[in-house]
Amino acid sequence: MTPPRPEHPRPQFKRTQWISLNGEWNFRIDHGDSGRAAGWHADPKALTDRIIVPFCPESPLSQVGYTDFMPAVWYHRTIKVPTDWSQQRVRLHFGAVDYECRAWINGTEVGVHYGTASSFHFDITDALVEGPNELVVLARDDVRSGLQPAGKQSAHLRSQGCHYTRTTGIWQTVWLEAVPIAHIESVRIVPDLDGQRFVLTPTLEHIARGYQFRATLLDGETECARNSVSAQSGTTLVLDVPDARPWSPADPHLYDLRLELIDANNTVRDAVQSYAGLRKFHVEGHTFFLNNRPIFLRFVLDQGFYPDGLWTAPTDAELKGDIERALAVGFNGARLHQKVFEERFHYWADRLGYLTWGEFCDWGLDFGKPQALANQQREWREIVLRDLNHPSIITWTPFNETIGPARAHTEAHRRALESTYDLTRALDPTRPVHDASGYVHVKTDVFTVHDYEQNPETFRATYASVHPDAPEEARVCFPELSVPYQSQPYLVDEYGGTWWVEASQSEGTDRGEGWGYGNRPQSIAEVYDRIEQLTDALISHPHMAGYTYTQLTDIEQEQNGIYTYDRRLKFDAERLRRAFGAPAAIEGETR
Repeated sequence: MTPPRPEHPRPQFKRTQWISLNGEWNFRIDHGDSGRAAGWHADPKALTDRIIVPFCPESPLSQVGYTDFMPAVWYHRTIKVPTDWSQQRVRLHFGAVDYECRAWINGTEVGVHYGTASSFHFDITDALVEGPNELVVLARDDVRSGLQPAGKQSAHLRSQGCHYTRTTGIWQTVWLEAVPIAHIESVRIVPDLDGQRFVLTPTLEHIARGYQFRATLLDGETECARNSVSAQSGTTLVLDVPDARPWSPADPHLYDLRLELIDANNTVRDAVQSYAGLRKFHVEGHTFFLNNRPIFLRFVLDQGFYPDGLWTAPTDAELKGDIERALAVGFNGARLHQKVFEERFHYWADRLGYLTWGEFCDWGLDFGKPQALANQQREWREIVLRDLNHPSIITWTPFNETIGPARAHTEAHRRALESTYDLTRALDPTRPVHDASGYVHVKTDVFTVHDYEQNPETFRATYASVHPDAPEEARVCFPELSVPYQSQPYLVDEYGGTWWVEASQSEGTDRGEGWGYGNRPQSIAEVYDRIEQLTDALISHPHMAGYTYTQLTDIEQEQNGIYTYDRRLKFDAERLRRAFGAPAAIEGETR
């Protein structure tokens, strides 16, 4: 039987020597968080249950399906490292583990990491022995602590409102990788569309005098450019692109990259496969520009939940499928909401020409606890550095709807948003930074509001006064706490949420227990009318930069998706395409 999720988890940074560890592991829920005291890390015979990795124990696909709180969970499996890896370092990679992760090899601790959704690795080389090795992993998780980001994971026993079933422990692919002692640690790839070039900046480890860093750009099988520089971290390398073909939603063209570290004897010491898209995204005044042309963002809210895998897509095809479902009804991208999506999702967005805003899962943080904000900034840094080479990501959004913290901890909230904005701009000056979606802004390149008004006439009137030449007239959600609108791109990046579910599509939830925004329409004709008129109020507005419709799919009790939770389309796709994909006034198009 093929283990689940067998595809390479890092398509933009691939070495040939790697082994997936997905599949059946030994497992045990540690209700008392006392496994370390009992010595399970050194003698895992007590782990007598089974789980299917990478699915979290709450999910059906894990074959555990336990949905109460779990303060700690333990995993064990035996691993064997290939003999031809003996002259290299061996890394144990985790796509994501929620929240505190510790690992042991043969009873020796090899690393600890704190994070909800960021990727990380431990070097396990020195703990390995010939033959079988015992790998034990401990994950500790407490979404009620206020110290860790949780996103939409429920802090109550069961799902309620817009909070859903929790994710504990391992929830993305686990794998081994052989890495040469002298190696490429990372490469920052900056597309320069105006200069028709890529600018590469490597971070290198254990290099010696005479080493070279070499990059080769390929278009299919054709070599377009090759260049090398003396191997030094931070030294840039430029690849000029002849007859450049820009990346865009209409033509998501990707170039392949071969990255190599070469020693003084012209021997390749390390080789990594990557890719890049040549595109430019920037802001001029109140308008977004892609490749120097104005673009209107037709976004859908995507929370990335699956009925059988929760935060983990059951297959790679399902990651791709959600993008295709959104494109099929007229959207050109998504706000990735309260979840850090795995790298394979961004790979498919790059391949399919699907624009996204990278967002953090910040809900659950108590702004009154300094450690919570330290945890947020550390993990957000890891996420931005992991994902900043993806051409499909066009904006960073580290927070969402921070009205509660803004009221309860006004100064801590202000400093947190300001410092996170500054951190993000320092890590990646090429993209706009959107400090917090929807409610209270402190320092932002993009101005957003949320509005679930269901009356189209009232909705249209609310935004009639939005104009960059009269910024004081624009709607601000909480003007007593937010900085005013300052003529940036203005978007309603949550609207709609219209509640619709047919009696035959109750999805396991009693029709009376589900919910959506506003009063429930009495007919599907009324749903179409709301969607079309609400959307037209934004698309036809000459100073509106985009929208985010709520949402792509139903999730558990929330029944306001375009698709059901199990991905069945509720509406007529062509009619939705006409509404969501209509020509936008800000792009200079009229109907």
